[in-house]
Order: sequence, then structure tokens, then C-alpha cells
Amino acid sequence: IKHVVTSPLEHISVLGPMRYLAERGLIALHYVPIDREGVIDYDALAVMLGCYPKVLVSIMHGNNEIGNINDIVRIGDLCRKYGALYHVDMVQTIACSPIDLKGLPLDICTGSAHKFHGPKGVGILYLRDGVKIAPLLHGGGQERGLRAGTENVAGIVGLAKALALALEDRERHCQHMLSLKRALMEGLQREIPGVVFHGKCSDLANSLPGILHVGFPWERFQDTLLFYFDIHHISASAGSACMSGSGVASHVLRALGVDLRRPVVRFSFSRYTTAEEVAITVERTKKIAAL
Repeated sequence: IKHVVTSPLEHISVLGPMRYLAERGLIALHYVPIDREGVIDYDALAVMLGCYPKVLVSIMHGNNEIGNINDIVRIGDLCRKYGALYHVDMVQTIACSPIDLKGLPLDICTGSAHKFHGPKGVGILYLRDGVKIAPLLHGGGQERGLRAGTENVAGIVGLAKALALALEDRERHCQHMLSLKRALMEGLQREIPGVVFHGKCSDLANSLPGILHVGFPWERFQDTLLFYFDIHHISASAGSACMSGSGVASHVLRALGVDLRRPVVRFSFSRYTTAEEVAITVERTKKIAAL
């Protein structure tokens, strides 16, 4: 049987297929331990790789819910030491971090255009030379034999243009988002005593600039806070944005041991978010708290 090592905090697009294969006995799935802030136990990962050499490791770069950034160089070096294949989900970071794919110790990485204002439904797959994967769809030789079907040329061109625009002034965009994140943190702490931030998202130097995951201290609004945000014209989610409206509790927060009896909200920012919008969010959240 083939072994796969991942973390309990991965995006459901990674965990879902892995669990599907594990339930059918096609792989043995192993989860690297994390602490209460979602930080990976790198020493435990090394032990696991020693027990299961030449495995597939899939651990993301930046977490889409709590903003944690993993040390993909450290993970990649461990994978090379033990002969493991390393896949990195870079959906959150490919347009906001300085990334040199040729210089990184990884074998496969994936990204998505919609995270840097490109068209939905088109993404990036990087394979290091010599890495071979089986096609998911059969019936044609498109995409170098990896995926049958006519290429989405308009989507591909849109992705390339969006990525070029994102990288043109990447550092300024990131600093803008960080300033908004800091302002929202400070505003919520000032107006909502007892508010907390999950994972490492409040560590501005070591988390994604565009994500802030907030836990509110109230014993009400567990199921209605997002509704109140919506009617106050504030766009937010309880977990992953793509799971909004599903009614399913976040697997990331469960893995961290967060008390889900109290309301939680994931705020996100982009280069188009303004300081005025953040100030309005703080003020309207204060009004909601007074209900």
C-alpha cells in the first residue's frame, strides 16, 4: 500500500481526495501533528518520513483559513533527505510571496487564478523535471497528455495576465493588505473586549497578509453572526470561503480545538480593499455586538 503524509489543516480539495482513496484502501493516510496554533511539528514529520520513506507528502504553503505560513524549504529538505515526493498547495501564496520554483525543494505545486483576481476555473500545475503523474481524464493528448479536453485558452491567457499584474507591485500590495489587517485587529480589540485571533494570523510577520480569523467572546450569534454581517453589507465567512453556506463546521478550527459554540469569522483582504471599508467593518461589528 502507498503511504501519504499530510496535515489536518489542508484545504478540503486536498484532504477530500486523500480520504476518498484511504477509505477504499488504496493509500494509508498519515497526519503530521500540529499544536494549538496550527504549527506543524517538524521533528515529528522527520520521524514519520523515516518510518515511511519514499512517500507522497502534501503540506500547503499558506493556510486559507487561519493564515499560517509553513516552512516549505524545511519540509522540502526533509522530503529530499528521505526520498519523499513533495506537493505544495500554493493557492494562497503564489502571487504574494517571492517564489523561485526552480530553487525550492519541491516536486509538485498547484495554484489557482481566482486568488489573484484571475478568471475562475483555471489554475497552475508545476511538475519538476522527471516527475510523472497519471492523467485524471482520458481521451486526448491535450495538456501534454495530462488532461484530455480542449484547453481553456481564454482562461489561460487571463491567468497569465492576472499573475503578471499581481507580481508587478507585489510588495506594495502585500504591505497594503498588512496595514488593513493591522487596522482591523486593533479596531476589533478596541471595540470588542475578549476577541481572539486563531492560528498564527495575528503574527503579522509570519502569516498571510490577506487573512484574519477572529473568535468573538459572545455566547450568542453562533449561527446568525454571518447573517448580521450580510445585512450590514460585510462580506465574510466562518471558514474557507469556498465552504460558505455549507453549514459544515471548519475542519481547521476543529483540529485546533477552537470552541465552536462561540461565533468565528474569517475576514480576507485584497489589494482592492480600502481602509474605509475596514473602519466601517469595525463600526458595524460594534453595533452588532450591542444587539
